[in-house]
Amino acid sequence: MSDDLLLQVDGLDGGYGRSQALFGVSLRVPRRGAIAVLGRNGAGKSTLLKTLFGELPPMAGAIRLDGAGIEGEPAERRVRRGIGYVPQEHAIFAKLTVRENLLLGCVRQPDRSGLDYVLDFFPKLAQRLPQTAGTLSGGERKMLAIGRAVLGRPRLLMLDEPTEGVWVGVIEEIAERLKQLSREMAVILVEQHIELALEVAGYAYVMDRGHVALEGAAAPVKADPKLMHHLAP
Repeated sequence: MSDDLLLQVDGLDGGYGRSQALFGVSLRVPRRGAIAVLGRNGAGKSTLLKTLFGELPPMAGAIRLDGAGIEGEPAERRVRRGIGYVPQEHAIFAKLTVRENLLLGCVRQPDRSGLDYVLDFFPKLAQRLPQTAGTLSGGERKMLAIGRAVLGRPRLLMLDEPTEGVWVGVIEEIAERLKQLSREMAVILVEQHIELALEVAGYAYVMDRGHVALEGAAAPVKADPKLMHHLAP
């Protein structure tokens, strides 16, 4: 494995029970910087993240983090190795306060030293600490989910549709924060907002029916006429 790569995936097959959704997926993730995973609904993007995180067992293929195979490891072990994951849904504990949600992310920080960093990162959360998380707006919920994941001190942060259901005025703020995070760690971004994803990420993989149909640096992928073909419903 190259020294500048954190994660290397080769020939990954995966899915749900006997229903296969990933077919020979391969990708490379640098130690710092963001990659975008694009594709229409049902292309296999969320299945890919769940398999990389350990929520779904791979059917075949290799997943190597820092050169070590982690295909058979449970999600808890992958978290300890430094993989953070913000799922598309159910990413927060709605009945807990914002503060309680964030403190759950501090399990690897006994001194809670990262809490001030996250509150500076997302100032809106600092104003909502005593508020029940279920009463937050869509954008604030996404910020809370990302902030809690960051408190786990990940080396790789995977985000599934972080701007879904978010008011347009907040989307740009989240995009700017993702750019900042990508300068500090590795980021895999699954996102339907193509312009945003290719603004944040330096490299993109476009999935279609469980396969990687197109990949390359963000600018050439954005200009490639095949992109919209693979994104069309």
